[in-house]
Amino acid sequence: MLSYNLHGLKDDRRALAAAVRQAAPDIAILQEAPRRFRWRQKSAALSRDLEMVVGGGGLPALGNLILTNLRVRVVADWNIRYPLTPGREMRGAAFVRCRVGRATFVAAGCHLSTDPSERPSQAELLKQAMREVSEPLLLGGDFNENSGGAAWRMLADGLTDAAGGDERLTFSVANLRHRLDAIFVDPRMTVLQYDVIDTPETRAASDHFPVLADLEIAA
Repeated sequence: MLSYNLHGLKDDRRALAAAVRQAAPDIAILQEAPRRFRWRQKSAALSRDLEMVVGGGGLPALGNLILTNLRVRVVADWNIRYPLTPGREMRGAAFVRCRVGRATFVAAGCHLSTDPSERPSQAELLKQAMREVSEPLLLGGDFNENSGGAAWRMLADGLTDAAGGDERLTFSVANLRHRLDAIFVDPRMTVLQYDVIDTPETRAASDHFPVLADLEIAA
């Protein structure tokens, strides 16, 4: 599973496509994906570039987009939106219910506010939506704060940080100072491997590095 902030697709699209295809994730949880005019067509074009298919999200999730490969069957998808603070960007989260073989799980993606006064309330709403999921759940996102922040701690509670003790930074590519991007997984999942992908392609593709986790999910 990959989690990646695409920086609004403002950077090198060829490098982005090459980086994701090389990582070959079963699921890609993306932030700052198409969310405005012709977002469906743009999301479909992005999925083709990455050799994946759209599972859920997009405009209804305010730029959170979840892609899968053909090994993953998406059986349901839904979204949540956080209340709009005047003068701020409206944000939300995407959920998809997936099956791989006999295993069923839910993947969720989010991009929290850059405003520290907004993040805890957004995290609380997202955590409530996560508690309504009975299946094993994994969450990927750009949390716009480092580990130890209030929103980060709230969302990570009861889940496993796929990074373990690996505190490599993810932002910004030009001046690494923060670990804003993470994958949290249900205790019913096993983290086999974790990586922050630092390659020439990812340095050209976005201002964030993607994070990648290899997970095992019991049937």
